[in-house]
This record gives sequence, C-alpha cells and structure tokens, in this order.
Amino acid sequence: MFVIGTAGHIDHGKSLLVKALTGIDPDRLREEKERGMTIELGFAWLALPSGREVGVVDVPGHERFVKHMLAGVGGIDLALLVVAANEGVMPQTREHLAILDLIGVKRGIAVITKKDLVDEELLTLVKMETEEIVNATSLKGAPVVAVSALTGEGLPELVTAIDKLLDTIEPRHDLGRPRLPIDRVFTISGSGTVVTGTLIDGTLSVGQEVEIVPSGMKSRIRGLQTHKSKIDTASPGSRVAANLVGVNTAELQRGDVVTSPGWLRPIGLVTVKLSLIHYLKRSLRHGAMVSFHTGAAETMARVRLLESDELLPGGSTWAQLLLENPLAVVKGDRYIIRSTNETLGGGGIVDVRAKSLRRFRPDIIRNLEASEGGTTGEVIMALLETRQPLDLAALLAQSNLPGEVARPAVESLLEEKSIIALGEGEHRLLFTATGWARLAEKMVAMVAEYHRRYPARSVMPKLELGGRLKLGGQAAAALARLVTQGVLTEEGGNLRLPSHSIRLTPGQQSKVDNFLRSLARDPYSPPSDLIPEPDLLTMLVDQGKVVRVSDSVVFSSTAYKEMVVKITGKIKGSGKVSLGEVRDMFGTSRKYVQALLEYLDREKVTRRVGDDRVIY
Repeated sequence: MFVIGTAGHIDHGKSLLVKALTGIDPDRLREEKERGMTIELGFAWLALPSGREVGVVDVPGHERFVKHMLAGVGGIDLALLVVAANEGVMPQTREHLAILDLIGVKRGIAVITKKDLVDEELLTLVKMETEEIVNATSLKGAPVVAVSALTGEGLPELVTAIDKLLDTIEPRHDLGRPRLPIDRVFTISGSGTVVTGTLIDGTLSVGQEVEIVPSGMKSRIRGLQTHKSKIDTASPGSRVAANLVGVNTAELQRGDVVTSPGWLRPIGLVTVKLSLIHYLKRSLRHGAMVSFHTGAAETMARVRLLESDELLPGGSTWAQLLLENPLAVVKGDRYIIRSTNETLGGGGIVDVRAKSLRRFRPDIIRNLEASEGGTTGEVIMALLETRQPLDLAALLAQSNLPGEVARPAVESLLEEKSIIALGEGEHRLLFTATGWARLAEKMVAMVAEYHRRYPARSVMPKLELGGRLKLGGQAAAALARLVTQGVLTEEGGNLRLPSHSIRLTPGQQSKVDNFLRSLARDPYSPPSDLIPEPDLLTMLVDQGKVVRVSDSVVFSSTAYKEMVVKITGKIKGSGKVSLGEVRDMFGTSRKYVQALLEYLDREKVTRRVGDDRVIY
C-alpha cells in the first residue's frame, strides 16, 4: 500500500487536482469550502490502472498552515508538487519542495496545473522553471506533467506516470513494531473515538491491545478501515482509520503514536544530522529555540550544534535537539525545524539516547557518521560503541534495522570477533571487542582493589564481583569468560588474580604464629583469646591449617583429624558415644566437646540420638 501527498503554493489547484483524480473532495471543513482554501489535511484514494489502490493526502498551501502540511507529508511515498501554470513557482512552492527534500522523499512528479489558462510558450517556461528547482533536490529527475483539472486534459498521463513511478518503490518493511502517528482525531456516533494516520513499521489488527505514546494510555482496536473499507489487519504504508476503545478524543492529540505496548518510549533529546535551507537570509546559532516537527508531532526544541557555534544557510552539521515535550521517535525518522515564520532545515534522526554529547569531539563525530551512513555492520558497531551492552532485541529497536538484515550482520561480526556475546539466544548481551576489553580491565581492577583492601583473603566472592557489574543474568557469563581467558582464576567458586598470593604484614604474621603455637600446646582445649581477626582466621581455614567448629572454638587440623578418627572408631566399636565419653577421651571440657560434636552433626559425620551420637 502506498500514499501520495500533494505539495505547493496556496491556490495552485492541489485540492481540485485531487478531486479530479479521485472523485473525492478533500476539503472536508465548511470553513475550507467557504474560504476556498485547504486549512486542515484532506484525504482521498485512487485506483490505478495496475489495480493498486493508493491513499492521497492533500495538504494546505498557505504559509500560516505549514505545520499542518508537515503533519501530512511525513508518511508519503510519492509527492505531487503542484505549480499553477498562470503563476509559476511561488514562495510556498519552494518551501514545500525544501521540506520534501529534507524529509527524504525521493519519488515525485511536478504537476503543472491550470494549463488551460496559459499559452504553450508560458507553459514551457513554467515547466523549465519547475524542473530547475526540482533538480536541486531529492526529487531530481522527476517527470513534469501538465494538466487541467477542469477539462481533464493531461490527467490520464498523470495517472500513468504515478503508476509507473510506484513500480520503482519498494513496499514498506514490516519491522514488527507498528507505529500509527495520529494526524486526525474525531468521534463517530455509535463507535466512539477514531484516529487516522499512515501506518509505518508494522501491522495493526482488530482486537489488538495498543499503547498511545507519549501518554502511555492503553487501549484496544475495535475496528479498522482503509479508504472507508473495513479490514481486519492494516499493513505498513497504508492510510488507516482506527476505532479505539476506552479513550476519549480529549485525551488524544495530533502527533500521538498508536503502537504495540512496551517498546516505544518518549524521547526528550535526539541526535540529528541537520541541514539548513540554502536560500535563508540568516544563520542558525548554537542554543537557538526552534519548533521541531516529525511525523504528525511538533514541539519546541533547543539546538545544540556539536561542530560549531553557527550553521550557515546551505550548510549541514551534527546537532542535538533538546525537546520541550518528549515525543515518540526512533532512529531513522525524518524531521523539520522552523522559526516562527519559515522553515529552517531538517534531516534525519540518528540517535535517540537521552545523553548529552560533548561538543567539538572528532571521535564522537566519526561515530555518528558511521551510525548514519555506514554499512549494516558499521551501524551496529557505532550503536554498540555508545550504548553497549545491548541484547539483540534492544539492538534491533535502537538501530531501526530489519531483523532479517541485522541478525546475519551480528553473526558475521561475532565470527570476525569484532563483537562478543555473553549468554545465548535472543537475550545474549553484545559488546564491541574494545568494549569488552574495557569491561575486563574494569573487573581486573575491582579484584586487584579487593586484594589490596583485604591482603589476608586469597579470593574475592564471585557474587560480590558479579553484583558490581550490573549485567543482570549475564554477570555469571562475563566472569566465566574471564576465567576461560585466564584473566581470573577460580578457587572454590570464588575468584582471584592469577598472580595474587597472600602477603601478611609482620604484625599479622606474628598473630598467626602465636595462635598456631597455642593450638599445638593445648590441642584439645585451644584458647579462644588468641583467635585472630576474621580475615586471618579465614586464611588459615582456606589453607587447611585449622578447623573452625564454632565462633569461639578452633582446633588445629591435626588435632581435629585425630579427634574425628577416635570418635568414629569408638562409635563403630560400641555403636554410640556420649558427650561425657568424648570429654574423658581427650581430657577436655564440655565447652569444646559440645562445639565439636555439633559441628560433626552439621558436617554429617555423626548424628545425635537422644544424648548419644551415632555414625551419620
């Protein structure tokens, strides 16, 4: 499904042309008919000789209603630039053509209307003038067709030219993320709230749950129409009327976007390539306030020029636009900026991340250029470099690349080792190779700092390091990758640097030596007043030199093993052993024996039965 849009100066015959082509009067408001001019958007449709049916958007030509024109041309596939033969190129002709150029419309026809009012010589001059201005824009090479909407002369040739040009346009891709920018909101008796727009990026179906962005309201589609025919599913590129459940017309406005829930978020800062119209009489300054238009939406915005303090007419630069009201936009959307009285420029949105970029940074500019015009792989690399890590779903959403294009590119980059992945499947996290190297350096620094702060600890708890990474469920995969690469060493489920070894201070070594000597002197009744601080004690436990059976009782490993052998031997000979028997066996006190037996129970060496212990 395709959409055609008109453009051109007021009173050059746009609406009359649409009516002559379609049989539908696009001037739907009484005020428009009384004043003989289009104020709001008008809509019609046309069946072509090829059998395809196309939507037609008629826009106002008066300079006071340019913002309405912008709401109409955002989703068109082919433009009809209308120039009256009796007046030629006029101010709004140039402005509308500049807008078509800035929003990237690449297919169009220059339609010279009112040919019945002029002679052949003047008609030829107007054609030449129109060709000249068109060939300086994205519509270069557009056919020029002269018609008379009153007599019908030239209309068959125009219809044929439209059909032929549409053959060269690829249908809109279904990215699986429907967006319906609302350009009209009204109520139909018995049905309720209806919105219209040109559907992009996906399909909508009757009964589907939807979200209205930026408000976040939820609704459901009760019914769909295209060209006044009921449909069950609307395809990308079609003019759609959607009957919404549970929302009032007062809650909606032009520029809101109907979409599937959960993925589209309002954006308050966009990074753009900004081109200024060449015929302007003044430059654009850093910090200027402008009106920002994209799709059917508009808001005020402040301009941040990233490469200079001033942009001259005809020039282009990288910029960021701080939006007064957040809007529902994605990478690749086109936009226009205007002053109070004129269109200034526009271009494409390259990034929608809410991060202010530093000005006058060549590395940032190079990254933006790759993101804008590079290969699929370069776009992915540029996006990851600034947003990593991203899972595959987030990468597809933020790059605005079709899945069938992005997925093979990701796999190719993985094979080249330009990017690395943590985890498996759709939820794996993607890094650039340099991004992963930076993260690895950060993790090594974290472990080194842990070793510095706790010199008596041989390892860092894996859970502690994983929690600091903020990688969610993929933290374990990140740590496992570092272990596999030999960057970290794993011991007992914890981590250390391969080069790390415990280095005690003289004071710490003295405490350890005194404690071990005390255990040797009185192995079955070890003193508790010489137990060292937790880090030193944990070190001795890890080294296998001591066994901590309770907070206040610690045996040497030699004594512990001897006691276990004698206790289990006694049980095997007698079938059981009591606490008193163990106390007498080692000539110690109840305090030590009770702590030891309870520890053996926890370790499943023994099991308590009444007042006795048996083998577990």
